[in-house]
Amino acid sequence: MAKSSADDAELRRACQLAVEGTRHKVVLSIRTVKTHGTWGKSAKLGRQMAKPRVLALCTKAKGQRTKAFLRVLKYSTGGVLEPAKLYKLKHLSKMEVVTSDTSGFTFTLGFDNLRSQTVAPPQWTMRNTDDRNRVLLCILNICKDVLGRLPKVVGIDVVEMALWAKENTPAVSAQSNQQGGASIESSVTETELKVYVEKELVSQAEEEDMEALLGTYIMGVGEAEAFSERLKRELQALEAANVHAILESEPLIDEVLYGLESATNCLEDMDEWLGMFNIKLRHMREDIESIETRNNKLEMQSVNNKTLMEELDKLLEQLSIPSEYSACLTGDSFDEAQMQQNIEACEWLTTAMRGLEVPNIDPTYAKMRGVKEKRGELQIIKSTFVGKASEYMRSYFATFVDFMLNDKNYFSQRGQLKRPDHADLRFKCRTYARLLKHLKILDKNCLGPLRKAYCSSLNLLLRKEAREFANELRVGVKTSKTPSVWLEVFTGSGQNVNPADTATVSEAYAKMLTIFIPLLVDESSFLAHFMCFEVLSTVVDGNKIKHNDEDNDDGITSGKTVVVDIAALNESLQDLLDGIEEDFAGVVDWAYRIDPLCCISMHGTTERYLSSQKADAAGYVRILLDDLECRISMQFSRFVDDACHQIERNERNARQTGVLPYIPRFASLATKMEQYVAGQSRDLVDQAYTKIVSIMFVTLEKNSQADPKYADIFLIENYAAFQNSLYDLANVVPTLAKFYHQASEAYEQACTRHISMIIYYQFERLFQFARKIEDLILNNVASEEIPFQVGLSKVDLRKTLKSSLSGVDKSIAAMYKKLQKNLTSEELLPSLWDKCKKDFLDKYESFVQLVAKIYPAESVPSVAELRELLVSM
Repeated sequence: MAKSSADDAELRRACQLAVEGTRHKVVLSIRTVKTHGTWGKSAKLGRQMAKPRVLALCTKAKGQRTKAFLRVLKYSTGGVLEPAKLYKLKHLSKMEVVTSDTSGFTFTLGFDNLRSQTVAPPQWTMRNTDDRNRVLLCILNICKDVLGRLPKVVGIDVVEMALWAKENTPAVSAQSNQQGGASIESSVTETELKVYVEKELVSQAEEEDMEALLGTYIMGVGEAEAFSERLKRELQALEAANVHAILESEPLIDEVLYGLESATNCLEDMDEWLGMFNIKLRHMREDIESIETRNNKLEMQSVNNKTLMEELDKLLEQLSIPSEYSACLTGDSFDEAQMQQNIEACEWLTTAMRGLEVPNIDPTYAKMRGVKEKRGELQIIKSTFVGKASEYMRSYFATFVDFMLNDKNYFSQRGQLKRPDHADLRFKCRTYARLLKHLKILDKNCLGPLRKAYCSSLNLLLRKEAREFANELRVGVKTSKTPSVWLEVFTGSGQNVNPADTATVSEAYAKMLTIFIPLLVDESSFLAHFMCFEVLSTVVDGNKIKHNDEDNDDGITSGKTVVVDIAALNESLQDLLDGIEEDFAGVVDWAYRIDPLCCISMHGTTERYLSSQKADAAGYVRILLDDLECRISMQFSRFVDDACHQIERNERNARQTGVLPYIPRFASLATKMEQYVAGQSRDLVDQAYTKIVSIMFVTLEKNSQADPKYADIFLIENYAAFQNSLYDLANVVPTLAKFYHQASEAYEQACTRHISMIIYYQFERLFQFARKIEDLILNNVASEEIPFQVGLSKVDLRKTLKSSLSGVDKSIAAMYKKLQKNLTSEELLPSLWDKCKKDFLDKYESFVQLVAKIYPAESVPSVAELRELLVSM
């Protein structure tokens, strides 16, 4: 027998060298041939290319554990072994000898961790049976010792392998180098090489029992093949005996078959019966479902019919007119005795007509003929009822107001001022407020004539009340029999106006407003509410109208409706208060004739009431107050214009001397005007002050030009008189303070001009000499050259000083006499003389400084000397 490659030491060293670095120790290495088979088909040798490989069983110690591997090595191009595959023996599940190979040299190894089970595992073909057995036994021993389990063995007789292992315990020759380089051969067992093939698969006791068992057979079994052939023959004999026994039991089988056939027939009959019952039950189920469907439909129809009857009953009840309302709605009479029933009938009619409209009734019902006919019937009833009610209300308003007009107790009488009282009228009207509200809902156009009738009747009542009240006011005010002619206030003919008259007249006008303005406001608000003007939810601000979007109780409010109602309300208010402003204007004119200054207090009173009125339903009252204010302002402007005209005409062509009479009289007028100033009348009075004082100052300047020689004296006296007379008022009245300062400036300018004229008149040559020097200095003439100019020499200076300052006391006395000569107001003389002395000293001091600069060697009387002289005089 050829030597096995498992005993090749060179091969083992080459394998160990190939796995160097992996800490694997080669236990067994053997050459083999790798081929591939296919699933379900026998792999035929030679059909696929055989590849030489080397199988190496390796172990790896890791602590106390040992791992076993199967390495597949292949030859490289240079014939050197290199790793190709690595299998872990712990995943080995099956070892199978390929039955298609009759030699028995080929086997496969099955691993449970292969990724693809669809690929057939490789087949390993050994050189002979011994090599095959050696590899398989080595694998089994390693799995048993290292892993503690055995893989499944297929196609190999385990007993046969055990016997082969016992008989073929190989000795492996190993070459070892001895001292001196001699090579010796030693015989080592498989145990020393750690192949473990000598380990028995069964124990010694088990082997003895197996031999005893085999010895019981009569036939002596020497080999496994003979034993296998014998077992096959016995199996064939056993199968033949079984067939014979089956043939002998035919009668029993026939009885069983007959019983099965009878049972089959019974089952078929039962199936037919069940089918019949199923058909009948299906028909019954269909009938039951049909009955239930019809029952459900009938039940639904019953419920629908009941609901329909209820809806029809409600609709009929809605369409029918109650008997208690029918007589009121369709009858011919409409009187006050049945007013409550009429109002309730009107409310029902409103609700009924609204209930037949689409938002409040189902659209399907609205298209029904009965509903349409009933709606038309209600429209006819509505037209008839609205016409009767409107006619009755118009007649009622006129009748009741006529009753009040004919009763004198409602109006002022001689010696008794009667405050208008409309409590009875409003109580009566509130009775019909609900009726008017529903009439507007039924027919909003019917309120137009009603509003006009109400406003016309009430206008007659208000105008008569105002007229009688104003007449009694005028009669009750006791004034002086001679009326004041205010146009002559500046001439002195009408200054004695009784202040009590003015106060009484102003109080009369205030009482007129106090009584009637609240009354007119209340009547306006009552009109807006009573005549159903939808302005309660609106705020009128100028021309802007804001309203909320929420419907009122009747559901009729909208932005457009509000705008229309505002216009209609203004028109009705104009009808209500038309002409009443004439009675107020009459009181204003009457007060103006008594005392025009009453306009100031009347203006303040009117403005106070005007500011308290808001732009709401009483907006027309505000218009009335605006007109009164304009009339008062116009009358007062007329008075101011007449006063200004009187100022211009008073002294137009006469020579003016002394203080003009209208200046002190204006102070008296201003003092009295301030007594009546209140609130907004301040602007009115300030405008009058501005106009009158401006005319006074313009006229004063014109009159001063009549005689230029005395113009400054004339202005000094009049401006001083203006300041003296208005000193107290100017401290409290800003407008007069402005004119006070203006007069003060004009006074100072006139004083300066007049005093300069007096000084130059007495010392003209002296100050003329000084003016020449100043002119030369302004013309850039050197100071040293001035004494050499013509008329400015030292000799000329001495002549000028001698002529001007010799007898200077007499010249100063002449100045005082000239200042005193033309003054009519002696109280002004001391202040004017002091100013004259001061200006003279200032001018003389300037002259002395010039002389000292130009003529330093010349002596001039000092300023102190002249000051002592002026003080002594």
